[in-house]
Amino acid sequence: MDPEGRNPVRVPIEHELDLHAFAPRDIPSVVEEYIDAAAAAGFDRVRLVHGRGRGIQRGIVQSVLDRHPRVLEFWDDTSSRLGATIARLAPLV
Repeated sequence: MDPEGRNPVRVPIEHELDLHAFAPRDIPSVVEEYIDAAAAAGFDRVRLVHGRGRGIQRGIVQSVLDRHPRVLEFWDDTSSRLGATIARLAPLV
């Protein structure tokens, strides 16, 4: 939502989504909607930047990915200094 809480914020669909701008309570719905939109856009792989910290955001993100029907597999992006997870998506048929 926008700062006044009236309108949903539109996020451009790209191969990477930085989740630092989102409140932790919004992460599950943001990730679900992003995965659906990325699959619809034809992406076969996406990168979700969740940060390093104590691993709370990482756990939330990977929990959503683990149960999402469009996600074939996911793994930590070990080359990321920001803390990220890469997900491979099933193609739309």
